[in-house]
Amino acid sequence: MASNRRASREAIQKRRAGRALNDLFSGRGSGQLDGRTEKRRQRLLEELRENKRRGSGEELKPLEVLSHANELLEMGESMAGLRKLCAARKPPGDREQLVYVVQQVHEAYGFRPEVWGLVGVSDEVLKAAGVPLAEE
Repeated sequence: MASNRRASREAIQKRRAGRALNDLFSGRGSGQLDGRTEKRRQRLLEELRENKRRGSGEELKPLEVLSHANELLEMGESMAGLRKLCAARKPPGDREQLVYVVQQVHEAYGFRPEVWGLVGVSDEVLKAAGVPLAEE
């Protein structure tokens, strides 16, 4: 059985790039999201606000918070708006382990540096993990 590739990162990136190209050449480059993307944006915002997955009702894991926030920033949401939605989390006590894990996750996923604050990771930990900080 073939795996579903519609949800792969590459497929999503290709669809977004294709839509952007079509919008640019058709003169619709207003930055408005299509229906499917807008529904996804609304679902991600709701899940962050509730801190629960819609289907199962389970609490969002830190990786899901990072992923949702990163995707929402790419869709044009503001970091200030995301901070208002998310409850503050406290980082685990073992700083050395936290630095190691942040480094591993950053290498694997490449999340934007500003989203790490939503899960309680400070700029000092990001610097120690070698994550380049965003210019402000």
